[in-house]
Amino acid sequence: MLRPLGAAALKLEETRVTQPTVGFIGLGNMGAPMAANLAAAGYAVTGFDTAGTTADGVKVAGSAQEAVTGADVIITMLPDGAVLRSVAATVLPHARPGALFVDCSTVDVESARAVAAEASAASVLFVDAPVSGGIGGATGGTLTFMTGGSDDAFEKARPLFDVMGQKAVHCGAAGAGQAAKICNNMILGATMIATCEAFALADKLGLDRQKMFDVVSTSSGYSWSMNAYCPAPGVGPQSPSDNDYTPGFAAELMLKDLGLSQQAAAAVDADTPMGAAALELYRQFVEDEGGRGRDFSAMLPRFAARSRES
Repeated sequence: MLRPLGAAALKLEETRVTQPTVGFIGLGNMGAPMAANLAAAGYAVTGFDTAGTTADGVKVAGSAQEAVTGADVIITMLPDGAVLRSVAATVLPHARPGALFVDCSTVDVESARAVAAEASAASVLFVDAPVSGGIGGATGGTLTFMTGGSDDAFEKARPLFDVMGQKAVHCGAAGAGQAAKICNNMILGATMIATCEAFALADKLGLDRQKMFDVVSTSSGYSWSMNAYCPAPGVGPQSPSDNDYTPGFAAELMLKDLGLSQQAAAAVDADTPMGAAALELYRQFVEDEGGRGRDFSAMLPRFAARSRES
C-alpha cells in the first residue's frame, strides 16, 4: 500500500517535476559540490567526468553525450579552453534546441566566444560564467559568477546561479565573464605577491606579524589578500596558511589565470607590467621551487626564506 506524501515531500516532488533537468560535465573539486548543490535544491542532475568522479545526488552518465541528451541545461566546469572547445564539439550535436549552456570554467576569451558561436548555430543559449570563491564557495553555495551572454540567456541561468552562489554579475556579451575573471585574478595575483613581500620585509625589520596585520588591514594597505585570505599563519581569519598552505586556490591555478591575463593583454596590445611580473614569479614558484600543490598564498614562506641576492 502506498503511503501519502507529507507536505515537505510533496513540495520537493513538485520541485523535481518543475525544475529544469541538468547535464553537468566536469565533477572535479569545484564541479562536484556545485552539481551536488543543484541536486539538493531539487534539480534532476546527470553528471559525467572523465576521471569517473561523482557527486552526491547526481546520476552518473556513461559519457558526456549521454549526460546532456534531453537536458534543459548543460553546465561545464573544465580545465582550459582547449578542453572546453572539445567538449562543446562533442555535446552540442546532442543538445536539445532551446537548451541553455552555462560554462563555469576559467578559459581564454577567444574560446568562450568560439563556443558561444557554436552554441548559437545549434540553437542553444550560451553563458560564460567563471566563478570566484574557490572550493569553499563551491561547497557552501557562495560563489560569485562573472557572466557573459545575452540578456535572455543570463535571466534563464539566474535561478541556477542563485543555488550555486551568492552573486551573479552580468558583465556583457559572450566572453565578458571571462574578461572580468581574468582581470580580477590578475589583481589578486599581484596583490598577494605584494602582501607576502610586505610580511617578509616586516619580519626582517622586526615587526610582529599580528601588529603588521592590525595596521595594514585597517589602513591604506587594505586588500582581500590581507583581510580575508591573510598569508601569515595565525593572523587574521582562518585561511590556507593555517593548514600548512593546503590549497584553497592552488598556485598552479593562479599561474594559469595569470597566463590567460597576459595572453589577453597581448591580443589587445595592453601594457600590463605588474601582471607580467606576477606571472613570472608564479611560474618560477610552481615550476622551479616546489610550489605546485600548495596554495597561492604560500608565496609568503618563499619570500621569507629569500634574500635580495637569492
